[in-house]
Amino acid sequence: MTLRFIGTTSEHGNCPTLYEVVETGDIVVQGGRLTDPEHLGQLRDVGDHETFVVIPRDLLTRFAPKE
Repeated sequence: MTLRFIGTTSEHGNCPTLYEVVETGDIVVQGGRLTDPEHLGQLRDVGDHETFVVIPRDLLTRFAPKE
């Protein structure tokens, strides 16, 4: 899998960041892990292999592909 850097709104190399999987066009997100038990309890259909990260809206509106 080859990742292409799309963009970040962070400073000093910290997350959040968006990447594209070159071969598939899928998007990979890097961000702070969601750990609040109350918030995690509101999520649905969570697979054992899944995790959740918090991404600022500004990052998505500036860099997420429109297609």
